[in-house]
Amino acid sequence: MNRAEKQASIESVNATLSKANIALVVHNNGLTVAEMTALRTKMREVGAHFKISKNRLAKIAVKDTQYESLTGLLKGPAAIATSADPVSVAKGLVDFAKTNDRLVIIGGAFGAQILDLKAIETLAKLPSLNELRAKIVGMLQTPATRIACVLQAPGGQVARVIAAKSKKD
Repeated sequence: MNRAEKQASIESVNATLSKANIALVVHNNGLTVAEMTALRTKMREVGAHFKISKNRLAKIAVKDTQYESLTGLLKGPAAIATSADPVSVAKGLVDFAKTNDRLVIIGGAFGAQILDLKAIETLAKLPSLNELRAKIVGMLQTPATRIACVLQAPGGQVARVIAAKSKKD
């Protein structure tokens, strides 16, 4: 890798980190090409980026960012997963790690806050942003639906009484 390629790699990792709300570090020791492809596909599905970079270059890339605390985690076969939605990337990695024991979640950072494995697993149990939005919309629509049913009920009862009376006569 020549100097220009190294600089491009550093800039790529730095740009990805600057757009992210969360960055998680994993060890991917022994994953096959097919497993890595499946992991990258899963990360894309949840809107996350998964980047493997040389640790020395990644340490340079995280300097002067909010993720400078990740420097100590970048040892061995490390990769960085980033996303704007903290819950979705945590869910994706935890789900993949459950089915593949060679992916080990080391830790991460949510802004300046350092996350350990327990915090990442807790984050993965939370509902995603889209699930929360759906719940809020459902809660907002429920009272309106109930009000409409209550307002329509007396009219329906009057109509049923009139229909019954007309059938009787």
